Amino acid sequence: MGKIPGGAEVAVSCCPTARPRERILSTARDLFRRYGIRGIGVDTIAEAAGTNKMTLYRHFGSKDDLVCECLKTVAREGSEIWDRFSVDHPGDPTAQLHQWVRYGAACIASDGRGCDLANAAVELTEPDHPARRLIEDVKRDYRDRLARLCAAAGVVQAELLADTLSLMLEGARVSRQSVGVEGPSARFLRMSEAVIAAFKGA
Repeated sequence: MGKIPGGAEVAVSCCPTARPRERILSTARDLFRRYGIRGIGVDTIAEAAGTNKMTLYRHFGSKDDLVCECLKTVAREGSEIWDRFSVDHPGDPTAQLHQWVRYGAACIASDGRGCDLANAAVELTEPDHPARRLIEDVKRDYRDRLARLCAAAGVVQAELLADTLSLMLEGARVSRQSVGVEGPSARFLRMSEAVIAAFKGA
């Protein structure tokens, strides 16, 4: 058992048969998500992953490197979700756009911790932290993909709609964290559908 600030114990949180690198990465993601990047040290991560600090540093040169690898995994998963939209609705960008909205609403309803990338950006305030550029690049890519999807769906002001929907999703996830699932975030789906309809009707 490892301990976090406050004395709570953290048990091994991943499959003990996985390779050490995968165990460390999976454990770090889970602990960072639950307790924050600043709230968890490498000793706790190593112990919870069923390994030691020397092994952790052999696979990840520093805690910052480990944080970046965790966020890269988040980014890859996000890209796979984007790919799923086109697989589910090939050649139908309007349907893909509405699926994006539904997926966002489902994330808001089911996950009170919010976006891992946004949460990391709040914690990692140093402008030269290696994760900052990564977060900016991923968020920009998501927004640009949304803009292209809006344009393909026939929206004239595609860039403006993409910015509007991006800000609505980011805000809804923060609202979910601060005032709960019954707050304004509960209406993200309805609001987004109304905004899309308004832009398409303009």
